[in-house]
Amino acid sequence: MRVVIADDNVLLREGLARLLEDAGFEVAGQAGDAEDFLRKVRAHKPEVAVTDIRMPPTQTDEGLRAAQEIRSELPGIGVLVLSQFVDQAYAMQLLGGSAEGVGYLLKDRVADVENFTEAVRRVAEGGSVLDPQVVAQLLGGRGGDEPLGRLTPREREVLGLMAQGRSNQAIARDLVVTERAIEKHVTSIFLKLNLPVADGSHRRVLAVLAYLEG
Repeated sequence: MRVVIADDNVLLREGLARLLEDAGFEVAGQAGDAEDFLRKVRAHKPEVAVTDIRMPPTQTDEGLRAAQEIRSELPGIGVLVLSQFVDQAYAMQLLGGSAEGVGYLLKDRVADVENFTEAVRRVAEGGSVLDPQVVAQLLGGRGGDEPLGRLTPREREVLGLMAQGRSNQAIARDLVVTERAIEKHVTSIFLKLNLPVADGSHRRVLAVLAYLEG
């Protein structure tokens, strides 16, 4: 599985490359700015592209805009965006009309190597990953709204994990309950939020985010 990495911090970029290579990925290219990032993604056509949001020359959203361009031009390539801070607007902008093959994580998550490499694989395979802090802010900001307000505390917990791209099996493992119990919660959540039940974690994330966005 090939990856192209972009970050203007050389030490972080090299560190990411080493982590991914140790996990069995092939790092096909590295870039220090958005222009070079796009050039290398177009040349190598990796399974996934990993980029920082803030890139030269302005250190604002060059990486995010490059990620959006990749999603538009090369939709078969997964895109994982890393950020120093939680920014709901950036997350929603990245997701656009589809959550398939896309992820948004805080850079702090890289320290958990197993979860980070799992996130890269999930995005490369067409799944989706959304940082837990972004999910928490989205859920927290809509706590009193209907029909979200109808959810039980446990259903809100399950909804948050769903929005992170977790499967029923993974949620059951995290919450130390049976998978059948999670299936019941998920069914109840979809009914209360008037959302269609759809297969695939990325569709579940899209449904959840579409509702939370309003």
